[in-house]
Amino acid sequence: MEVVFLGTPQFAVPTLERMIEAGHRVAAVFTQPDRPKGRGGQLASSPVKDAAIRLGIAVSQPERIRRPESVQQLRGMRLDAMVVVGYGQIIPQSIIDIPRLGIINVHGSLLPKYRGAAPIQWAVANGETVTGVTTMRIDAGLDTGDMLLKWCTPIGPEENALELAPRLAEAGASLLVQTLRGLEDGSIVPEPQDASQATLAPILKKEDGQIDWSLPARAICNRSRGLLPWPGTHTTFRGQMLHVCKSRVAAESGTGTPGRTYAIHRRLLADCGEHTTLELLEVQMEGRKRMTAEAFLNGQHLADNEFLGVKKN
Repeated sequence: MEVVFLGTPQFAVPTLERMIEAGHRVAAVFTQPDRPKGRGGQLASSPVKDAAIRLGIAVSQPERIRRPESVQQLRGMRLDAMVVVGYGQIIPQSIIDIPRLGIINVHGSLLPKYRGAAPIQWAVANGETVTGVTTMRIDAGLDTGDMLLKWCTPIGPEENALELAPRLAEAGASLLVQTLRGLEDGSIVPEPQDASQATLAPILKKEDGQIDWSLPARAICNRSRGLLPWPGTHTTFRGQMLHVCKSRVAAESGTGTPGRTYAIHRRLLADCGEHTTLELLEVQMEGRKRMTAEAFLNGQHLADNEFLGVKKN
């Protein structure tokens, strides 16, 4: 099958590789332009670009794929299908209409739940116990197209978004190959999404990681597991930002004063909403290295009435 692949992040790489293994001819890869990265601000290529170069596939990096020159380039390829995995740009109708079998998207959720840019992170952050991957045919809406195939998996109680994403990426790669085969032989019956069941997974913002200590400990722990690699979860301690890198729900009952923090047997605990308690396992003060709770306690020597975040009366 003659296809073009559009993708940018590491999550998309297994799908590109599996398409090649399955014998599809990838005429070109479209990915985001190189962006400054790190403290030095050096231009860095996307994981998909690196993979395409390794596989010997031509790469295009338009600033906007909707521009006439990109549309014209794609129209000249006589494509059977296009595949999109985390490309990062909206695909206009002028391109949606080009391939014979449409544009197929690999989406990291069980649609119609978690439409949007960060489905894996929000599923974990919201405490979901099951998630999966859906292949869908792109239309003009935000992840609203007809569903083609699904694969589902449990989310482990301690599993975080960084651990879940590679599992979903590998499953999505296999599902995409099955989807192309099913579309070609006519065995797949597209299924419209039930819009009444839709939820959103919007692009993450730094403020999403601000801990609200009035929430139950389980909700805060889920956020800590989900909002990775960025923005993570954070609070303040003695006026400085404190990142909560790893945590778990503690067995102790809270005092009902959200944000109060204290140590028991070298364990760092914080009171949360509904008289629950969170144990902070690994933390990082702004500008310092990540450390265990025990190392933090050795350096900070908690007073009797310490609070994380802003104390609420």
